[in-house]
Amino acid sequence: MSGSAASGSGAAHSAAGIAEACQRERPGTPTESIEIVTPVWRLAKLFADDRGRVLREAGIDAATLDLLSVVRRSGPPYSVSTREIAQRTLVTAGAISQRVARAEREGLVRRTQGSAGRRTVLVHLTDDGHALIERSVDAVLGWEASLVQGLSESERTVLMHLLDKLMADVRRRTADGDAG
Repeated sequence: MSGSAASGSGAAHSAAGIAEACQRERPGTPTESIEIVTPVWRLAKLFADDRGRVLREAGIDAATLDLLSVVRRSGPPYSVSTREIAQRTLVTAGAISQRVARAEREGLVRRTQGSAGRRTVLVHLTDDGHALIERSVDAVLGWEASLVQGLSESERTVLMHLLDKLMADVRRRTADGDAG
């Protein structure tokens, strides 16, 4: 066990406290993941809840932010196919179609047929969509920067590398169906 129990809010509910209780109540239970996975779950919940607040204040929902961000990151002329949007967001083609239709009704994007064929649909940012995504990204990234201010630059770098390593391993294990 580490000394992280003192760093959590409420030692009885800290990850170290949970791991300790599991070991006490169920000796032999593998608990080495608790002090990593539990804080990650808690951070994810805190981030998601507060991100929702930031997005509401910016006047955008997460699905629209995702859509407009992909189109914005494509660079001028801010046009990308629905197939590419689906690939970049890991969302189904049907869900992308619904998101694009809603964003088009709201005047944030417009659709055109691609030159490669009638089945290719291109999504373009409108001026209103461009303005909204610029404001929204500034709000979200400013908020996210404030969340990691408590870490030094070197701590952020180490954490980024460790998270990348963990993410790659978890993706490999879940893709392979390897639970152990």
